[in-house]
Amino acid sequence: MPMSRVRRVERVWEWHFAAAAEALWPFVADTARFNEAMGLGRYSVDETPLADGTVRRTGTARRLGLTLAWREGVPQWVAGRRFAHRREPLRGPLRAVATAIELDPERVGTRVRYRLTIETASAVTALLLRLFAFRHFGRKLDRLFRQAGEAAAAGRPRGYDPAPPALSAAARQRVASHLAALAELGYRDAEAIGAHILGAAESDLERMRPRSLARQWGLDPRAAIETFLAAAREGLLALRWDLLCPRCRGAKFVAASLDRLPQGAHCPSCNIEYKRDFARNVEVTFEPDAEIRALGVGTYCIASPLASDHVKVQQTLAPGEAVEIAVELADGDYRARTLEPGGSADFSVSDGVIPRIALGADGPMLSPGERPGRLSARNDGAVPRTLVVEDRGWASDALTAHEVTTLQAFRDLFADAVLRPGDQVEIRRLALMFTDIRGSSDLYNRVGDARAYGWVREHYAVLTRAVRAHDGAVVKTIGDAVMAAFARPVDAVSAALAIRADIAAFNRRLGGDGGADAAIRIKIGLHCGPCIAVTLNDRLDYFGRTVNLAARFQNESRGDDIVLSEAMAQEPGVAGALAAYGPIAELTRVKGFSEPVAVRRVPAENVAGESGC
Repeated sequence: MPMSRVRRVERVWEWHFAAAAEALWPFVADTARFNEAMGLGRYSVDETPLADGTVRRTGTARRLGLTLAWREGVPQWVAGRRFAHRREPLRGPLRAVATAIELDPERVGTRVRYRLTIETASAVTALLLRLFAFRHFGRKLDRLFRQAGEAAAAGRPRGYDPAPPALSAAARQRVASHLAALAELGYRDAEAIGAHILGAAESDLERMRPRSLARQWGLDPRAAIETFLAAAREGLLALRWDLLCPRCRGAKFVAASLDRLPQGAHCPSCNIEYKRDFARNVEVTFEPDAEIRALGVGTYCIASPLASDHVKVQQTLAPGEAVEIAVELADGDYRARTLEPGGSADFSVSDGVIPRIALGADGPMLSPGERPGRLSARNDGAVPRTLVVEDRGWASDALTAHEVTTLQAFRDLFADAVLRPGDQVEIRRLALMFTDIRGSSDLYNRVGDARAYGWVREHYAVLTRAVRAHDGAVVKTIGDAVMAAFARPVDAVSAALAIRADIAAFNRRLGGDGGADAAIRIKIGLHCGPCIAVTLNDRLDYFGRTVNLAARFQNESRGDDIVLSEAMAQEPGVAGALAAYGPIAELTRVKGFSEPVAVRRVPAENVAGESGC
């Protein structure tokens, strides 16, 4: 249609809020919750890959008995500063609907401007928009943005309060019943989950992440994770295995159980195939059980910056265009890429200085930056490209499959969660602990079967408590030996030190009944590295060279000392954890290895002086 017949109607709303722009951004960026609070409803998105590698997105929704359809534009944003999005209806009187939000820091607080622009082919439609639609929309907009401003100033985690859910008495009774059962099991934090299910917006209940909610509710993260797992086992929540796209981080495949998780998937948003990686792109999330509170189909906003919180800048550049963007990136590790097919470039920000980025056919090229808080970018290509700058620390709130399967609570509550027959998962890095009792046969001979068996059982309880307290899981027992797994090497080392101290305390309690000759002497070996996860004997188990070497190091222990690999000793945090214990560097010959292996031995001296955790 000729542009001369298109009428543009525009309205700008403005506020001055006491909160800083950084505090307001999480509210402004939560466009899904905003749309829900506005009563706009969910919609579906169809993603069609195109020949040039890009993707066309078409949104559809049913409103007042009509089917609406539109083209979804690429959202643009700079975290903490601005957001813009455009949609183009495929039928009807409207030609385009565009929103833009700008946050401008002031001497005190922030000026916020919301711009709504609608293009229409009809003068009558344009007049109706001015007289009625904008006025009605503006009243709701003003109310919600003022809510957000007050919430941000008060430090509250949420704004845009939607209408409370209409839940049946039966659903509320089920929640109360589940909470009572969880309370009996000792999960006191479950009350927060119950209140969230009963009162939160739908958009807050999709893909619930325990760490993020623990921070909002002021709870201990590990206790919150264990409570979420218990709530899923009880039936209050549903546990999901989300296979995330490594580029956009969208959950492109969701499995209700571990044995249904595929080895890879296709992301229609990025038009790429990708593989499963337990530590990097398989996340465990939660949602309410559908019989308590079923969530709708579709999305409230595909363009929500909060849903892609790791993306700090997303901006389209025309061919040959150069821009300079004001953006505050905290010092740390980032990645530059494009929404379109192509490579990526990793970089670090130090003292706020961001490298220059040039977009080409093969991906971003970096050169040294100059001024803090300024991002210079240009498109050297012949087609438009959308620059994406993302924080590589995206997983700080994620509960990965690798992590959850190395938690004792998961092993206890979901012992039946296994991989399908024949499936195996490559684990990039796993920390393993093997323990055994030195001279256990002699122990039985000296104190008798009944007494020795009781001590050995108590020793298992000591080990399990320490492993659980340091975010690990007992994988299996083999005679008197124990195999435990940890996602982080420093947690395995801390657990080993705690076990040694707690066994020493246990032995002191036995001092009057058997003396030093009856004391349990624990042998501990530690190693970390790659391995594979498989299902064996109806449980998750681990195999590979790393596992074999960790078991060998336990054999190198003489009792009351700890033997760990040199590789383990170099892992983050390990040197600090061992500094007070005087670890000794050694070379030792290990069965099955032709060359001596470098290890660190934490000597047995001063065990009695350690304090358990």
